[in-house]
Amino acid sequence: MRAVIAPDKMRGTATAAEVAAAAGRAAEAAGWQYRLVPMADGGEGTLDALGGANRTTTVTGPLGDPVDAAWRLDGRTAVVEVARASGLALVGGAEGNDPIGASTAGTGELLAAAVDAGASRLLVGLGGSATTDGGLGALRALYPLHRLKGVEIVVLCDVRTSFVDAAEVFAPQKGASPAQVELLRRRLERLADVYLADHGVDVRALEGAGAAGGLAGGLAVAGGRLTGGFDAMADELDLHDLVEGADLVVTAEGFLDEQSFEGKVVGGVAEMAAAAAVPCVAVVGEVVPDLAVEIAAGLEVVSLVERFGEHRARHDTVSCVQEAVAGVLAAHAGATSPAPEE
Repeated sequence: MRAVIAPDKMRGTATAAEVAAAAGRAAEAAGWQYRLVPMADGGEGTLDALGGANRTTTVTGPLGDPVDAAWRLDGRTAVVEVARASGLALVGGAEGNDPIGASTAGTGELLAAAVDAGASRLLVGLGGSATTDGGLGALRALYPLHRLKGVEIVVLCDVRTSFVDAAEVFAPQKGASPAQVELLRRRLERLADVYLADHGVDVRALEGAGAAGGLAGGLAVAGGRLTGGFDAMADELDLHDLVEGADLVVTAEGFLDEQSFEGKVVGGVAEMAAAAAVPCVAVVGEVVPDLAVEIAAGLEVVSLVERFGEHRARHDTVSCVQEAVAGVLAAHAGATSPAPEE
């Protein structure tokens, strides 16, 4: 029996690598062969999923203070997470943020450093930003843009939000008041006009251009290609080939809701498993009440809160995952075992 274990992080309780390792211990104890593929959807955790940091560069943080941003250089490919240079966590969350002044300049500086170090392919994970500047700070840090000639910029979008809608959708999460949201929306509208007039790129027409407060659109102006974060990560990690021929696929995330099936890891893994006719189990922290989407056929969902109670699920997440996966593997091994001969 062979399992592919491809979880996302359980935000605030366990990293994708910790979840994968716990599931792997369950598989080991059950005598299953397994492959661990900690995943991300282009947001936080992307860098770790692609091998972890091996470089650090000091850049301008979201509010102007210097920050040491970790990134990865592997041959000619660089992996950069916006959260490491322009992240909300760097300013202490929404309470410590200046949603109007927060800038993506540090992300641009980090990308420039990667190009200066010899990278000709940039993978940019967009999740966790503090900013709604439409990528203007990053773009200015990358000027002159002809320095990027011959450089492939792959922008990993974990949402499909449009450029201008980034203000309404994301700015409140970054500390913006209703009045500030309206100000940011008008600023993005003007910036979209500027990008079209000065660079010939209509960011309003690009799905996902609002990711990271419009940074995705700004990087498109610099020649970036916007792509679904999960799909790009799956390609980088050869997940399609691993799923083919498996007996079971296990994925995971902290909170299962409608967004889980809109370009996120759980939905993407489940869809891939279904296409390969492989059973899939999603181990999740909890499921949103009255889930408004139909769970795909062939996807089994295990809620840690429902099975172990909220306190243990939140404070002993890793052992809960191991126990839950052990139960899943036992059930699937029994279901696929041949019937005894008479």
